[in-house]
Amino acid sequence: MLILGHRGASKAAPENTLSAFDLAIHQGADGVEFDTMEVDNHLIVFHDRWLERTTDGEGLVADKSIEYLRSLDAGNGEPIPFLIEVMKMLPHNCVCNVEIKHISNIDNWLKHFDHAIESSGFPLENIIVSSFNHHWLKQLSRKRPDLKLGILTAAVLENCHDLVDTMNAYSFHVDLEVVSKEYIEELKTLNAKVMIFTVDKVEDMRMLSGWGVDGIFTNVPDKAREALGKCEMYQFADAR
Repeated sequence: MLILGHRGASKAAPENTLSAFDLAIHQGADGVEFDTMEVDNHLIVFHDRWLERTTDGEGLVADKSIEYLRSLDAGNGEPIPFLIEVMKMLPHNCVCNVEIKHISNIDNWLKHFDHAIESSGFPLENIIVSSFNHHWLKQLSRKRPDLKLGILTAAVLENCHDLVDTMNAYSFHVDLEVVSKEYIEELKTLNAKVMIFTVDKVEDMRMLSGWGVDGIFTNVPDKAREALGKCEMYQFADAR
C-alpha cells in the first residue's frame, strides 16, 4: 500500500514546506501530497484560502502579491515554496500527488506545471494530479490525456462510473470518514486505484490495507511505515 505524506510529514514539520517533504521521504514515505494555488501568475504550494493558520501573514492568499507571500514565515523560518522548488528537491523515484486548489484557468496552471516538471526533470509518470473540482479534471483529461488524474471526494459518489469514462480517471481519493469496504470494492471494479485521506491511526491503516486499498495520505508517514512494514517500493509507474 502506497504511503504518501499529507502535505509532507506535517505532524512533525510545518505543512507544505520543503522540510516537511524532505522529512516525509526520510521517514519512509513512498511520496508526498501537496496543494497548489495560482497567485499573481505563480504556482505556490499552499492549502488554505487564508494565511493566518499556517503563516505569520494575514488576509486572503489570492489577494496578495507574490512578493508579500514569499516574505512570510510558513513555519520554522521557511517561505511558502514555489511548485518548481518542490519538484526540484524531490527524489525522482518517489510518487507526487499535486492537488489543484485555486487557479485562474487550466491553461495557465498547465503552463506553470509543465515548466516545473521540465526544469526539475521529475518523471511525469510518477505524478498524480488531483482536485475536488471535477470540472477542472475533465478539462485536463481533454487537454492532457497523458496525465494521471485523481478524483477527490468527501462523499460516496453516485456517478463514479461516468467520471471514469469521461476523464479516464486513474484513481479515486476518498475521505476516510465516508469510506467502506463495499465502496472500495465497487471503485476497484472500475479499474481505478483507491486512495484514502487522511489516515493517522494505526488501526485504520491496517484495516485499509486489509481491504485492498492502494494508498493512504497520512500526516505521520513514519508511523505508517512502522505499522505496515518495510515492504517493497510501490510499483507506481506500472500501475493500471
